[in-house]
Amino acid sequence: MLFFGALALLLVVPESGWGAESAATQLDMTNSAVGYFALGIFVLAYALVMAEEFTHLRKSKPVILAAGIIWTLVAWAYPGTDPHAVEQALRHNILEYAELMLFLLAAMTYINAMEERLIFESLRSWLVRKGFTYRQLFWLTGILAFFISPVADNLTTALLMCAVVLAVGADNPRFVSLACINIVVAANAGGAFSPFGDITTLMVWQKGIVDFFTFFLLFVPSVVNFVVPAAFMHFAVPRVSPAPSDEVVFMKRGARVIMLLFFFTICTAVSFHNFLHLPPMVGMMTGLAYLQFFGYYLNKTHYKYEVPGTWSEKKARERIGDVVPFEIFHHVARAEWDTLLFFYGVVLCVGGLGFLGYLAVVAQVMYIDWGPTFANTMVGILSAIVDNIPVMFAVLTMNPDMSLGQWLLVTLTAGVGGSMLSIGSAAGVALMGQARGKYTFFSHLRWTPAIGLGYAASILAHLWINSSQF
Repeated sequence: MLFFGALALLLVVPESGWGAESAATQLDMTNSAVGYFALGIFVLAYALVMAEEFTHLRKSKPVILAAGIIWTLVAWAYPGTDPHAVEQALRHNILEYAELMLFLLAAMTYINAMEERLIFESLRSWLVRKGFTYRQLFWLTGILAFFISPVADNLTTALLMCAVVLAVGADNPRFVSLACINIVVAANAGGAFSPFGDITTLMVWQKGIVDFFTFFLLFVPSVVNFVVPAAFMHFAVPRVSPAPSDEVVFMKRGARVIMLLFFFTICTAVSFHNFLHLPPMVGMMTGLAYLQFFGYYLNKTHYKYEVPGTWSEKKARERIGDVVPFEIFHHVARAEWDTLLFFYGVVLCVGGLGFLGYLAVVAQVMYIDWGPTFANTMVGILSAIVDNIPVMFAVLTMNPDMSLGQWLLVTLTAGVGGSMLSIGSAAGVALMGQARGKYTFFSHLRWTPAIGLGYAASILAHLWINSSQF
């Protein structure tokens, strides 16, 4: 029973209490009625999260409600003498969540702005009209997903590449299925070696465990994780060419500048963290101001592009479709608020569970009884069943005493482990909806052994190449 209780908690414990370990060690209510009830509330809430595809209940709703109930229980049952201990623990959890939320809000706003300026659509149309064969497109979309996801999030990258696949191979379900599997694996693998590639790597970087450039030690293991299953799937891809297309999509005015500002924003966040020892969130919000001022310029000069003049053909094409002035707060509003609020619920839920003492139980089972290498390998396997974010939050909250090599290992496994099942990552779930009927849970499951082989090979590659970090 203790094992299953620990396993259930592992699925949900977040970063919430990065400073709450001391409070958790002073309180042990894991065997009390309040502790069991709080754990049951969260398990029920997370079951509703996992059933979102069938119930169509947004995942943020059950965890936000559960967070309120759990902290009510904690405050009501707290046996300590300090009446402000619960309040201080909760405030600390909220502060840690706020840093993550503001960082992601800035990044999402940039991605939405680039999408509105048709940057991704332009890339898609270019790929479609080049007349590649199915096998060439299989590798090209995979490679692009691998290298775009370290900058953009893996969900946006996967959706973009899937749009290319559907545009050229809609009449060939076998190609669409294989290409989507490849894209999911590539996007998750590409996000594992960059702090900006996945929320799990972002959390590790923000906590200061791994510095920015050290993440790139995972580049080769990430490549192995992508290439091994792709090599097996290559021979199953049809050896034919799709019908050519002449579709052309031009980027809107200011698109290239926004891409450049996003690059400067990343540099600002890295510099703030590495040189000024400020939270990366401050750098990202400063970078958001870059976009706000450029949006102001686009608005003030918009009328000039509405009046025909003696512009070159290139400039004329840039203003095609640019009939609505750029509005920064529209892009802020289009951020994935359900995801951001979901993080709030998870962070506070497990902050409460950690305060009740469950963190010590999980830490004992995983990192003392199992050992760090096996535990970190299991983290990746668990992330194929549930979302990798709560799993990675669990490890960060427990904060086990591990070498840098082990922290890199758990970053790798949490990032790529979700590729083994289509439901193991946001990219897989999104593509099942986008390519409905062609890319399914069972079509992905047929290639799980090859993906699992790539998972094992990437771990071995890391243990070998980065042995000096252990």
